[in-house]
Amino acid sequence: MPIDHTNLARLDLNLLVALDALLTERSVTRAAARIGIGQSAMSHNLARLRSLFGDELLTRGADGMHPTPRALALADPVRVVLSRIESLVSRAERFDPATAERLFRIGLPDSIEVLLGPALLAYLCAAAPAIRLRLYSTDRLRLLDELDADRLDLGIGIGAFPEGKTHHKQRQIATDTYLCMFNADRVGLSPPISLEDYVRLPHVLTSLREGERGVVDEALAKLGQKRTVALTTPRFVVVPFLVSRAAVITTMHARLARFFAATLGLALSPAPVELPEVSVSLLWHASYDEDPAHIWLRRTVSRFMAEAARDHGGG
Repeated sequence: MPIDHTNLARLDLNLLVALDALLTERSVTRAAARIGIGQSAMSHNLARLRSLFGDELLTRGADGMHPTPRALALADPVRVVLSRIESLVSRAERFDPATAERLFRIGLPDSIEVLLGPALLAYLCAAAPAIRLRLYSTDRLRLLDELDADRLDLGIGIGAFPEGKTHHKQRQIATDTYLCMFNADRVGLSPPISLEDYVRLPHVLTSLREGERGVVDEALAKLGQKRTVALTTPRFVVVPFLVSRAAVITTMHARLARFFAATLGLALSPAPVELPEVSVSLLWHASYDEDPAHIWLRRTVSRFMAEAARDHGGG
């Protein structure tokens, strides 16, 4: 589609900057401060934006300003456009991690942080000393929203994200299977564990959702079986310490299970039920797609995730 230069020339692109700030802050005062103009100037910009788009965009309520459906639909396309303009103007230079100063915010589950974090940190300290990371514990229920709100630069999630929109970029960086983990002395069993013993022993379940059902329960239900969950926790890293002290069993991602079993002397066994393969996905907002620093970050994280896959086995 050819560009209508005459019509586009009438548009003040600064209005898109103002719109992005307004939709991010949802406050005229904070949006004005964000881009360094006065409150009255931002109010004037909001009036012009309302006229331009034929919509109120932001309406005032008892608890602040709320975007209209039209504004919500504009938010991500505007952010992507501004990011690409910025990339053309100010990010053409080559990114050098050895000298660059930048903070990256990454959201990821603790199960991935355990495997990826140590090697990634060691590399950054040696090769990119002025690059800083801020890691956030997050889950797949909030990850896309955190990317949309620009509270994260990068997300690492378990599984695919079919609910993602066109501005949600994602790439599979690893796959994994499941293993059972237990203290052989406490449960009085040696690998491999039978289905009978598997359902007889109490289980430790890692879940970020309410309730006590996971992929194992779905697989057991197909066999007309069920298990007893003695404890449910949202944190993967605590599970091996629970398992080491009690006559229980847990089923977790194979790489993490191998890491913990080797560290704490726990036993591993294939699960006596068929469980689906799991994927690990890298996610980011399209506004960072062409940012050289972000491209370097994605490649670096992917490389060290691949190394973790080799170090701890699995797909």
